[in-house]
Parts: sequence; C-alpha cells; structure tokens
Amino acid sequence: MSRIKDLIKELYPNGVEYKSLDNIVSITTGKLNANAMVEDGEYAFFTCDANPFRIDKYAFDGEAILISGNGSQVGHLNYYVGKFNAYQRTYVLMNFIDSIIPKYLYHYLNAYLKGHIDENSKKGSVPYITLPMLQGFNVPIPPFEVQEEIVRILDKFRELEAELEAELEARKSQYEFWRGKLLEKKYKKMQLQDVLSIKNGKDYKHLENGNVPVYGSGGIMTYVSDYVYNKPTVLIPRKGSLGNVFYLDTPFWNVDTIYYTEIDETKVIPKYIYYFIQNIHLDKLNIAGGVPSMTQAILNKIDIDVPPLEEQERIVKILDKFDKLVNDITVGIPAEIELRRKQYEYYRNQLLSFEEE
Repeated sequence: MSRIKDLIKELYPNGVEYKSLDNIVSITTGKLNANAMVEDGEYAFFTCDANPFRIDKYAFDGEAILISGNGSQVGHLNYYVGKFNAYQRTYVLMNFIDSIIPKYLYHYLNAYLKGHIDENSKKGSVPYITLPMLQGFNVPIPPFEVQEEIVRILDKFRELEAELEAELEARKSQYEFWRGKLLEKKYKKMQLQDVLSIKNGKDYKHLENGNVPVYGSGGIMTYVSDYVYNKPTVLIPRKGSLGNVFYLDTPFWNVDTIYYTEIDETKVIPKYIYYFIQNIHLDKLNIAGGVPSMTQAILNKIDIDVPPLEEQERIVKILDKFDKLVNDITVGIPAEIELRRKQYEYYRNQLLSFEEE
C-alpha cells in the first residue's frame, strides 16, 4: 500500500484527477423485460437480481460493468466479459477510455456508488438509480500502474472469498445429503398433526417496545414487550418466504405470515422437527400463483417418520454440527468468509482514497 501512495505522490504531487462517469464510459440500459430469461439459455442475462439468469440471445459483447437500477439489490454490481443481455432497468457500462482499467472502476464503484445512490434518492422513497446520478458520479483516475496494483490486491481478496464460498456451497450440499440420509423413512410413520399443533400469529402493534423479537416469514421485524409462546418451537411460514424455517427456544411473538408450533415433546424433540421441516423443502408445497402460501391443512397431513427419542437426539447432534459449520457466521467457513469480506472492504477503502487535484 505504501508503494501505491509513493507512486501517486511522485506522479501526482498535487492530487489525482477526477472525471465524471459519463466521460469515462458509455452508459446505456438493457431493453428486455425481467421475465425474458430462459432456463437453459446460452448467454448471461443481467436483471436487478444479484446473480445473472440465462437467455438465448445477446445484445452486448465485450467487457462491461452491470449495475442493478432498482429493487432490493439496487446498486449491486457485476463485472462481466463476453456476450450477454440486460433488463431495461439494468445499467450497462462499456467502451472504457484508455486511461482507466475496467476492473479498477468496478472496485471503485463497489466502494462508493451505493452511498451516492442513497444520498441522491428522494427521501422516503425506495432508492433507485437515474441516469443523471451515474453520469455525474466522479471517479479518480490515478496512474495506470497504480490502478493495476490496486486491482491485483483487491482481486486477490475476492479470489480468496470466492474459494471459501465455493467450499461453503460444497459443505451445504454435503449437509443436505446427510440430513436426507439421517431423516430417511424407516421409522414409525405419523402425520405432522400427530406430534404438534400449528398456531396462527397475531398483530403486535398494540404492544410496547421491548426485547422480545417479533417474527414474520422474513425473520425478525421488531421487538416488543410481550410474548406469544416461550417453549421450544419451530416457526413455519404461512406466506412469503416458505424456506425460512426458524427454531426458537426463547420467548417470541409472531405475526400472521408465519405459524408457530406447540410440539409434543413426549413424541418428538423440537430440534428434530426443525431439521425435518427443512428437509422437505416447503417451497415445493406452495399452493399460490402469486405470493407463495402454505395452509395448516397441508402441513397437518405431511407424513413424518418418528424414531425413538434417543435416535432423534443422535440425529440432532450430528445435524447441529453440520448446521453450525455452514450457517453460523461466528464459526467455521461463514466466519472466515465474513473476515475476508471485511479485509477486502478495509483495504479497498484505504487504496481508493485519493486527494483531488
């Protein structure tokens, strides 16, 4: 890092030149609707999701930076080289001037564009990008050798993070395989209604603020002063994100988008129910064409194999170890990924801080 600072001081003693983004690249958008993707398309299709889909025709070919223009991932960036297509609210940056390395620009935008968007969006509205926001965004243009060194350092951090994420995906697949094996149908068959009762959520807005979490299908919404239930339970989404199953053993409140369960612990261990529900992938049982939905009637009739309690305990202990390895951000691979991400952000902010001439 000191070498970079020395280079800048030597070549630009009075500060680094800044240029507006519209003087560095061409800025366009895609032309397609977001639902234009096809399952096995030959080309990448960038929408406002974080990851690209596939499509069977391309409109762009070359080195590009893609920016999500609206939605929950607004400001998310992808760097891509090759043939691709884009959604009409995805901004496409191409045709870079000779004095800038595209990957350097990608790292700089990754550091500062989101703050620029938030700062320039209308207050009270959902943030979105307008073309003038991008056109007027200023970018420092340090010497080419400096850009190369910055890219080399920051790419290295990204590569380490990608390797860890690939290993985590492999561990998750391994976890799901063994969860399926351990929960194979080979014990006493019952229905879910035989081992638990499903209860509806309630409105919480009449309650005072407190330290009891309020759960919806997306997770914790707020904190209140009272609770619905205070025994070990599994929360099962009724509407929305059906894959978000939660195990709780402390007091909580839940709203009407998610059920809680009163579990008969003489028959099943609550944590065993949690892993069982995860294993059946509730999103496959969705009954709605719009917002995914689940009913008590469907849940009640789900078949469940119920091994002896001692066997349930053994299964839970094994799956707890896998679950901690792949999901707990304080240990294992998730903790290592989080550390690498913070290191990347720290060095990125240090390396991309320039004085303007």
